[in-house]
Amino acid sequence: MLEGRFEHKDSQGNSGKLGPGDVQWMTAGSGLVHSEMPEKEFAKSGGRLHGFQLWINLRKTDKWNKPDYQDVPSAKIPQVSTSDGKVSVKVIAGNYRDAKAVINTLTPILYLHFTLQPGGEVVQSVPENLNAFAYIISGKGLFGKDKTAIDEKNLIVFKNDGGNISIRESDNAKSPLDVLLVAGMPLNEPIVQYGPFVMNTREEIDKTLEDYRNGRIGKIDF
Repeated sequence: MLEGRFEHKDSQGNSGKLGPGDVQWMTAGSGLVHSEMPEKEFAKSGGRLHGFQLWINLRKTDKWNKPDYQDVPSAKIPQVSTSDGKVSVKVIAGNYRDAKAVINTLTPILYLHFTLQPGGEVVQSVPENLNAFAYIISGKGLFGKDKTAIDEKNLIVFKNDGGNISIRESDNAKSPLDVLLVAGMPLNEPIVQYGPFVMNTREEIDKTLEDYRNGRIGKIDF
């Protein structure tokens, strides 16, 4: 969450509020019903809601795990700055140098929020078995060994060969570069998706829909 306030509630009894810089990591597993709504007082006063929701598929063997919910306030998210002070990094998942995220993930995931000041540069190593992309929240940066220029609200997918990913902010930039770098392990499994449900076969989707309609996945008591 970058701006505004949200409220979470789910059929496992979890609830929480999400403010600027906070992160919630929900693992649907065998299934749950959840609600994400603007926080009541924020909804009354109004304002800008700005955040990111990233969906990560689970391995077939993990899809029937018990649902899990991790509510992580901004103060608990590791934040690191480079020695020259031109780059700061929020470590949401995975690690940056010696800083390790507090969020636990079922598969190897890298989720880093970089803020680069003019002239700032960072080089991040990504294991060769992960696929990686960067989303530019604001600003304009130079990415990869070819220094490809990418503007805000665009995404770049890296062809990772086990090397390093470089991100640089122009020396003459007038504002910081804000970017998310995300990498994950490809599962190489069949995917069948219907609405918010992601399974491996059509039969599993049909069974999941039946469970949902009959309340077996759960209900929220508002």
